[in-house]
Amino acid sequence: MKRLTHIHTPEGVAPGNGYSQVVHGTGRLVAVSGQVALDEQGALVGEGDPAAQARQVFENLRRCLAAAGADFGNVVKLTYFVTDVAHLPAIRAARDAYIDTAYPPASSAVQVAALFRPELLLEVEALALVP
Repeated sequence: MKRLTHIHTPEGVAPGNGYSQVVHGTGRLVAVSGQVALDEQGALVGEGDPAAQARQVFENLRRCLAAAGADFGNVVKLTYFVTDVAHLPAIRAARDAYIDTAYPPASSAVQVAALFRPELLLEVEALALVP
């Protein structure tokens, strides 16, 4: 797989913690809708447990990427929607099982008042470039 170019810290920009400030490459864009902690039958995985929900979310993302001929090595951007930023350490731990932590994607995290079901704690969407 061709490695995407990661610019961890451009001149004049504060360094990111666990993400690249800029990622670029060429290829076919794959946009993956926000994934939540629902299994293939639509049942919630990990009620009240941000770590369990994050693991299911990243597994759902992996499956969606694979369906488009991509993997986490192609991901250039992850966007996190969380009901509580205190869940970020558990989310990052789940993420780190899937990404190359030496070359992490660009990322944004947003705390939201709620997701479409009250028991959901996070939603993550991805953008990938496939050569």
